[in-house]
Amino acid sequence: MRVKAGNDAGLPCTTEEELLQNPAIRPEDVLGLQNITENYLCSPDDNVHKIDFTRFKIRDMETGTVLFEITKPPSAGEKDIDPNAGRFVRYQFTPAFLRLRKVGATVEFTVGDIPINNFRMIERHYFRGQLLKSFDFEFGFCIPSSKNTCEHIYEFPPLSEDLIHEMILHPYETQSDSFYFVDNKLVMHNKADYSYTGGT
Repeated sequence: MRVKAGNDAGLPCTTEEELLQNPAIRPEDVLGLQNITENYLCSPDDNVHKIDFTRFKIRDMETGTVLFEITKPPSAGEKDIDPNAGRFVRYQFTPAFLRLRKVGATVEFTVGDIPINNFRMIERHYFRGQLLKSFDFEFGFCIPSSKNTCEHIYEFPPLSEDLIHEMILHPYETQSDSFYFVDNKLVMHNKADYSYTGGT
């Protein structure tokens, strides 16, 4: 599994407006984004592989402490009124989270009846328009109609105390885009925001 973190200096700046007009968004396109997106860059219908994330857990790799865990409830058999339901998550962490250096994220997901090659996620984190970090993970091959579990390791770059202070003072202004690709084609786009005001 591959992890890339940094400010991606030197990459061409790609605008969201240009990408929304692009019928085939590729990994190199989203790697050029310098701001959080305002819109979803693909529709739920683009998930032709029927990838469904069913469980997610975040743990501190140094202590093993579980920091966040959520399991998707069973479907009631009715379609969501909002087509974007489930594409956005709001996280609430303590300020101590901002000083963690290595976090493990375990994800469980199911896939439909089409085999999946080259399943890749690019996740980009921003605070007030500043790119904080970019991660790039491979999920590997998924056999049809399977349930899969994998853990990705996030190695966070150190943040200045001034930046940590600002991120604590401005909850939910830390945001992320998660782009999922199969064979270099964008099939899913999820968004999240973050607060670091909980606890001590």
